[in-house]
Amino acid sequence: MNMTSVIEKVILLQNVDLFSEVPTEQLAYLAAIAESRRFDADDVIYRQDDPSDAMYLVLSGRVRLSRDGTEVTTAVPLQAFGTWALFDDEPRVATAVALQATEVLRIDRQDFVDVLADNVRVTQSILRTVSRRLRALGRVVRGPAEAS
Repeated sequence: MNMTSVIEKVILLQNVDLFSEVPTEQLAYLAAIAESRRFDADDVIYRQDDPSDAMYLVLSGRVRLSRDGTEVTTAVPLQAFGTWALFDDEPRVATAVALQATEVLRIDRQDFVDVLADNVRVTQSILRTVSRRLRALGRVVRGPAEAS
């Protein structure tokens, strides 16, 4: 898959939960900073404890995420990984390795921060999504009766 069109990237970014509240026309700002990257089988995308600098969306192929040598999950097409790297610079908590020829969209944290600084609607939409996630997590941790 060769990603050249901003429109194609917008369509793909609609699959990322973090961007689910961002209006389609606003996703174009994020699509403009998303870069396509290719990895061969066994290529390391990033290592545990590396600086967090970008998030990724799998376009084709599969990516194994492991922590301390133990597989945590496998990211498949249209799944994002490394998402929290957009919000802080804490070291990576997992290693990401391509399991086969893989193509991803990569969004650099600094570029993302620049988009947020310049686009209030994008920022508000992403904050709504993060807030929704945190509320859902609170319901899971406390249980439905205590979550209100």
